[in-house]
Amino acid sequence: MIVLFTDFGLEGPYLGQLKAVLLQDAPHVPIVDLFANAPACDPQAGAYLLDAYTAGFPSATVFLCVVDPGVGSTERKPVVVSIDGQWFVGPDNGLFNRVAQSGHEVEWQEIVWRPETLSATFHGRDLFAPVAARLSKGELLPGMLQTFVRPTHEDWPPDLMKIIYIDHFGNALTGIRSQQFNDEAILVVKGSQIEYAHHYAEVPRGKVFWYRNSNGLIEVGENCGRAARTLGLSVGDSVSY
Repeated sequence: MIVLFTDFGLEGPYLGQLKAVLLQDAPHVPIVDLFANAPACDPQAGAYLLDAYTAGFPSATVFLCVVDPGVGSTERKPVVVSIDGQWFVGPDNGLFNRVAQSGHEVEWQEIVWRPETLSATFHGRDLFAPVAARLSKGELLPGMLQTFVRPTHEDWPPDLMKIIYIDHFGNALTGIRSQQFNDEAILVVKGSQIEYAHHYAEVPRGKVFWYRNSNGLIEVGENCGRAARTLGLSVGDSVSY
């Protein structure tokens, strides 16, 4: 399958254009929409989301990931990263740092192939999608990729003490792995002290709490409310305890 992780949003033409290339080049490969609203222009927040949400996908899954504020720049390589049997296609701007750090067998390859037409502002459609489609079918042409040595960025912390995503329900995901906290820990965000609960039914309506979400991250929620709005939270806000 091809799994999409982008900051394109659901409005406008971009996601549709991306999928059109995939369906043309790999018509029988299933496409999974994982994130269409990853934090815009924020590869670091995206890196921690991506690391948490790739678990459970089978070997040979191709992740097509486009959070690319530097699109068109020669300072960031277009890459394919092989990590423990899965493939990650997109810009080398930090977006793949955490999945690479978490992996055991990692190989970085630069995409040196170029299509006949390559826009300066939409490499997701013109470059990354065709490569992802070929990867999904095992049909890469000789010379499309070139292996290079890439630091693992071990200076990136395993946990990012920030809000990295706000979902449809107004829940605020942090970049903190859930096993880092015990149940007595008090989370502090924008001056609010937040206590733990196992799930929503353990607290009354309107109560804000933190919990361990289904993908292994610490998350802030509100029973029958929108925690991000109640607390005035935004992506990038610092978290402490």
